[in-house]
Amino acid sequence: MIYKVLYQKDKIVNPRRETTQTLYMEADNMVEARSTVEDNTPYNIELIQELTGNSLAYEKEHADFKLTKFDKK
Repeated sequence: MIYKVLYQKDKIVNPRRETTQTLYMEADNMVEARSTVEDNTPYNIELIQELTGNSLAYEKEHADFKLTKFDKK
């Protein structure tokens, strides 16, 4: 499944909507997606959203859609 992860670059600075970043990743479930991002980045995760059907098609057409891959530990 493809997940959209909304995050802040670090956990120290107070979150601001204007600085929210997005990455897209493939994972078996939402728990795996969260743990993979937490294990490989210093990001403060705000939201993880599963993308399917029309949502996935929209993101591929209208966003800077690139799948982020992390090395398995």
